[in-house]
Amino acid sequence: MKKGLFITFEGVDGCGKTTQLTKTKEFLESKGYDVVVTREPGAGEIGNKIREMLLHYNGNISDKCEMFLFLADRAQHIENLIKPSVDKGKVVLCDRHTDSTLAYQGFARGQDIELLNKLNKIAVNGIIPDLTLLYDLDTDIAQERVGLNKDRMESVNIEFHKKVRNGYLSLQKKYPERIKLINANNSIEKVFEQTKDIVLQLIQEKRGI
Repeated sequence: MKKGLFITFEGVDGCGKTTQLTKTKEFLESKGYDVVVTREPGAGEIGNKIREMLLHYNGNISDKCEMFLFLADRAQHIENLIKPSVDKGKVVLCDRHTDSTLAYQGFARGQDIELLNKLNKIAVNGIIPDLTLLYDLDTDIAQERVGLNKDRMESVNIEFHKKVRNGYLSLQKKYPERIKLINANNSIEKVFEQTKDIVLQLIQEKRGI
């Protein structure tokens, strides 16, 4: 059985990554690929409970507690869904993954990046995305797209989200082979054309998945 693919979708809240993930799923399925769509946080029963705390808890969550909750979700996610799916030859499309933790908890919250890299390494247990699609969008425009009904993470001030964006761009410069930058200012269809081209190139490089 041929090994599958693991593709992650990243970007600031409101960048349109979830829409592009859905379109990518539909496109790959039309080509006959077995696709698994998932997200972080919030895959499975434990993940959904963690997601509810992280995004909708009304009380105070310390920065370190937030960090460990994301990491705990990831460890469970990798072991119970992502690794088994990739091992079975499926294409896993994941809405947020390790780069989100670095951008949000590292660059924006100020947690130690080196420490986060070590903790992420423990959580993923050797599973690294074959490709990460980073949808870049001006922070003010992204926040307008989110609208007024915001969750706990989306509700943080604009300066926080600017740090998130800059963090993502720093990561892309550091890992250009894995993280591909996409201009999310364009129309949904134009953004998808770029997304599709990058994904097809990955499949061609991996040959016959």
